[in-house]
Amino acid sequence: LTLVPVSGLANMSGIAAGELSSMALDPLGTVWAWGTDLNGISPTPVKVPDPTDPSGFLSNVRSVAVGGSHKLALKRDGTVWAWGHNFYGQLGDGTTIHRSQPVQVADPNDASGFLTNVVAVATSNQSQFSLALKHDGTVWAWGRNTNGQLGDTTTTDRLVPVQVQKSSGGPLTDVQMIAMGNASSLALSK
Repeated sequence: LTLVPVSGLANMSGIAAGELSSMALDPLGTVWAWGTDLNGISPTPVKVPDPTDPSGFLSNVRSVAVGGSHKLALKRDGTVWAWGHNFYGQLGDGTTIHRSQPVQVADPNDASGFLTNVVAVATSNQSQFSLALKHDGTVWAWGRNTNGQLGDTTTTDRLVPVQVQKSSGGPLTDVQMIAMGNASSLALSK
């Protein structure tokens, strides 16, 4: 096997890969994607459109995560954007509608109506759920919950983020890092 550069990309500041697609961030935080998704197959990287600016592209992004069927982008302002398949609410927009362009992840408990103050996001190749770590050390989860992977003491799928709870009761706090597997979530406490 031989390593080859990804056509058209250089000096990238971040990358993420999933089962069927990949993403990269350029130094300005513009998101590039390639592979298979709801828009079809793109063998070369294309800029992801910004739904709030029809003539622009998704930018000011800090990090990205790619699941088996959906993608997440964490903007520098602490908001989270998602697109792709949404069978179990893994996009966090309150619906199960598949999205070919990014939608902002909702939070009905926040005055803005959206998930804010996020510092990290996670998803994995076979997962159909998403995780977000907030600046205050709390963890939020949404999407498929068949095995209790959302950590909200239920096995109910969630269409918007719910706060992860400790098994001993009360919200999980003082978290500094999150990760996930196929049907499990991990949090590293301070």
